[in-house]
Amino acid sequence: MAVSRAEQRAATRRALLAEGRRRFAADGYHDVALAEVARAAGVTKGAAYHHFESKAGLFRAVVAQVQHELGERVAEAAGRYEDPWEQLRAGCRAFLAAGSDPAVRRILLVDAPTTLGWDEWRAMDEESSARHLTEALQALVEAGIIDDQPVEPLARLLSGAMNEAVLWLARSGDPQARSQTEVALDRLLNGLRA
Repeated sequence: MAVSRAEQRAATRRALLAEGRRRFAADGYHDVALAEVARAAGVTKGAAYHHFESKAGLFRAVVAQVQHELGERVAEAAGRYEDPWEQLRAGCRAFLAAGSDPAVRRILLVDAPTTLGWDEWRAMDEESSARHLTEALQALVEAGIIDDQPVEPLARLLSGAMNEAVLWLARSGDPQARSQTEVALDRLLNGLRA
């Protein structure tokens, strides 16, 4: 059976994304060359430029992929619970846990904010995990579990705290940091309850 051009293009793109992700996670953005990614993926440098235009374009696509997967992890963790309060706690804990994933840590938390810039990084975060947080908070307000208040500023405040915590966890060498952060998170969240 012959492979169509569309299937071949999709396979090339997947191979470049997979190799780019592996290299960005292992070596960091600045130590990766697009030509090396292409060679390791078994495609030409021209094919890499065709799909992503530049190393920055490939990195942006990898960041979007990692962001999307992180959003799915958060939603999956929250979805294990019926109770909206436990959904929020589980989603927040899953977000914190992501900081221990080497690919998430290097690509999303260390390199993305500086390589893409804060505004673009925040916009990508907004499209993935921050959206889930806003939805969870809205459901809690509507259920009367959290006092009636504007959800947008609350989501921004909590998202900022979570992003700062996960960035700190990604750089912390303290084996107790995550459990201590989870305790602090529970105290913070409990302060929101009606």
